Parts: sequence; structure tokens; C-alpha cells
Amino acid sequence: MKIYKSYFLPLAIFFIYACGGSDMNTEMKSNTSSMNLATSWVTAGYTGKSEAIEMVKNNMAEDGVSVGDRYVGFGFIWNPEGDGMLVDYVVPDSPADSVLKEGDAFVEVNGVRLTNDNRNQLGFRGMPGENVNAVILRDGMEMPISFARGPVQVRYSKEQVLSNFESGDAETWGPEEFNVIETAVTDEGVVYVLHWAEFIEDSTGYKANAFTTTRFEFNDEGKVSWVGDLSEDRFVLEQQGWSITR
Repeated sequence: MKIYKSYFLPLAIFFIYACGGSDMNTEMKSNTSSMNLATSWVTAGYTGKSEAIEMVKNNMAEDGVSVGDRYVGFGFIWNPEGDGMLVDYVVPDSPADSVLKEGDAFVEVNGVRLTNDNRNQLGFRGMPGENVNAVILRDGMEMPISFARGPVQVRYSKEQVLSNFESGDAETWGPEEFNVIETAVTDEGVVYVLHWAEFIEDSTGYKANAFTTTRFEFNDEGKVSWVGDLSEDRFVLEQQGWSITR
């Protein structure tokens, strides 16, 4: 019996170690795969329109989310190419979410009637918490609304990401130069990619550069379930001669 026990104990220890080692190897392979995918995702986004679209189609989860930059505002999107100011999209959980609906048309903002000539100069900019009183046209009837500026976090579905990419210009896609500097993974499997790019800013025509960190989460199938950037927005503005006062 003693011989049996002395033989069984190291065998049991070996079995536990082997199982643990197998789990560890699986986790390491999963992390490596996630890091490689995250690096390829960033590279494809910089390389070209077709590469970016293909990457999202093949590697973003169907219920995945791409998170845009946060900003202070109201959280509605309108088409500046059309007449007036017609609401095309309302950002969920934004200040506008409980006030506006898609299809609403602004008629008046802070007592000023909206026209195609003045619609870009109306009082939608200001301090957080500052209220705006407006009149909208909904279902053929004018109605007053009031809402305050606040934090807005835009979230795009896979379908919306692909739609945005499809509308992009392939000829002007991507930066002048880019470099993926480092990729790292946390114990929870969250991947961070640090990258740098030099580009021509559309609105000014000035050259600028910035570091960006992109954060990735993955589902059980290894698809991207959450992706978002943290970039040097203030630094980019200062390179173009803007001063930040608050």
C-alpha cells in the first residue's frame, strides 16, 4: 500500500500540472492570436479602404461595437448636403436621445429661425450643461423642445462601420506614414495597440502627426466585440495653430 501511495502522488501532481500547462498554453495561443489580429486590424485601417472593409467583414463580431471619440454636444447627426437641418440619427444615451427622433427638422434655435444660410452659425456650441431652446417640425406640426449640452459617446454597429467605410474615398484613404509601435495584452485578454501616423488634416490642409492607442475586446470565437481609440486630439489641434482655452 505504501508503494502504491508513493507512486500515485507524483502521478497525480504530474496530471494536474499537465492540465494546468495545457490551459496555460491555450490561453497563450488565444492571447497571441488576439494580439496578431489587433495589429492586423490597425494596419489594415491605415493601408486602404478595401483592406479596412475586408478586415471588419471577416473579423468583427456581428454584435460588435466600434466606439467613437467622446465630445460635448447634443448627440444628433444631420446631413449638411440637404436643405434645412433634418435629423438623420440620434446617438443612444445622448442628451438628444429623449428629445429628438429621426426625421425631426429644426425650425428655430434660441429664437432664430433656421435658413440654409445661417444653419451653421446657430447656437449649438457652448459650455457643458448650457441649455438650448428650439422649435422642431415633427409629423407636420411645430413643437418646442429644450435640451442641454452634455457628454456624447458615439457607438457604431458592424453594419454602420461598414457603411461609413463604404462612403470613404479610396484615393485619399490613410495617412502619409504610419507605424505600429507596440501591442500588449492584459490578464483579462484585452489588447492595446499603440501606433503613430502622419497625415494631412482635411479641413486645414496642414500636416500633423499623433500617437493613438486602440483598445480591443474579443468574444469567445476570437472576433472583435469592442474597439475604440484614445488619441491626441488636443495635440493635433495645437499643431494646426489652434489654442485650447478650456
